[in-house]
Amino acid sequence: MITSVVIVGGGTAGWMTATYLKAAFGDRVTVTLVESDRVATIGVGEATFSTVRHFFDYLGLDERDWMPQCSGSYKLGIRFENWKSVGHHFYHPFERLRAADGFSLAEWWLKLDESGTEEFDRSCFVTPYLCEAKRSPRNLDGSLFVSNLDGSLGRSTLEEQRAQFPYAYHFDAALLARYLTKHGTAQGVRHVVDDVVNVGRDEKGWISHISTREHGQIQGDLFVDCTGFRGLLINQTLGEKFQSFEDVLPNNRAVALRVPRDPEHFEIDPYTTAAAMDAGWIWTIPLYGRNGNGYVYSDAFCSPEQAERTLRDHVAPGMDDLEANHIRMRIGRNNRSWVNNCVAIGLSSAFVEPLESTGIFFIQHAIEQLVKYFPDDQWDRTLIDSYNERVANVVDGVKEFLVLHYRAAGRDDTPYWKEAKVRAIPDGLAPRLTTATSVLLDDNSIYPSYHGFEVYSWNTMLLGLGYQPRGARPALAHIDPTRARLAFSTLKRDARQLVDGLPSVREYLNSIN
Repeated sequence: MITSVVIVGGGTAGWMTATYLKAAFGDRVTVTLVESDRVATIGVGEATFSTVRHFFDYLGLDERDWMPQCSGSYKLGIRFENWKSVGHHFYHPFERLRAADGFSLAEWWLKLDESGTEEFDRSCFVTPYLCEAKRSPRNLDGSLFVSNLDGSLGRSTLEEQRAQFPYAYHFDAALLARYLTKHGTAQGVRHVVDDVVNVGRDEKGWISHISTREHGQIQGDLFVDCTGFRGLLINQTLGEKFQSFEDVLPNNRAVALRVPRDPEHFEIDPYTTAAAMDAGWIWTIPLYGRNGNGYVYSDAFCSPEQAERTLRDHVAPGMDDLEANHIRMRIGRNNRSWVNNCVAIGLSSAFVEPLESTGIFFIQHAIEQLVKYFPDDQWDRTLIDSYNERVANVVDGVKEFLVLHYRAAGRDDTPYWKEAKVRAIPDGLAPRLTTATSVLLDDNSIYPSYHGFEVYSWNTMLLGLGYQPRGARPALAHIDPTRARLAFSTLKRDARQLVDGLPSVREYLNSIN
């Protein structure tokens, strides 16, 4: 039997892995996490998918407890600024499209917006109205504005996701790791703070132990590499090859700032912002008490010094004392994330630029798959191969979805954006984009393997970016639009009632902080 797991590296990836494995297996598997206090983590503010709620519920953690300790705030979606054209914005929300007579409101919007003045997202979703009004998804009594989705999920997983939950979180990744450290050690995770000075291998080439500076050798059956872009175990020790995505995704660097904000007096935006710039895009992640900001860019079109100056001017004018964190990003994935008795999770496994907040999602998905395909001492190759296939599919699907953002964007006004239009694209994306010039995509025409994004997300991005079909589906010309018009008016009525009835994000977070 496999009874001991050694995790090398802390941070969000390490501690999410440690706490989840402990929650899944209890005392039947020992979990040891080794991290150095001399190795810095990326540590910028994090934005997440709505599916992250499964992680916290699986561990039995209540957001009213952990959010105040992690500068947590709510995220209802992503606001994309300047992607279609300078000055234009739209929202990609956590909200499925409503339907009328068998067709989504997006289809009906193409048919009924005769004047061409009604923005797609404001016509078809409630969420943009909540975002603009800075509304909390929860009432002051803690109840969720979508009553049928309220309550704890218990020990649920991504596999059991059925309804679209209406929000995700923003939080400080370093504070979350600290919170999970306390939780994990209380649940029995052995925490070793030390430097790894050597990785031992047996006669088969498998990892037998790690050697630490102060604690000697630490042996285990299964080793998890959470050492970030270094890939200490998976790449440096086992030599697994890394597959770069730089041929299709343009950005390879980022610079980040932490910008303080007084939560007692300033409203908090319930969304992540991705603002297109001349050589990349700037994120804004509103936490409780500060904003996390960063410029993701290509160093072929912008120097680190230029990027930092652009970021400071955009998000923190007059605050030159704020320390900038420059990050060289490794964009792509390992050919295999599980090699021999080593599984890479987090940045050591895969990373794409954080345009759709997929970093935590990749970690969560990988941990859940590790539990699902957890081996015994026979090390069944089918389990390992299935794990690698699922992890690769998720990352490759997200890669394709992100490339769509650049190819479909209306921008072509700088060398960077001109390059984005002629850069190579994944093989599967080309026919999807061709289809999207005629009709909206459906479940059968998006990336086929699970990757976290549903068809409404693909169509939301295409329509928001200005890449829309030549016209509505011909069938709609033969269907009475009365019920569709009623659905549009009902949506706007619902939006007005929610904006009037919900507290602001600041009001709600102040009440739990």
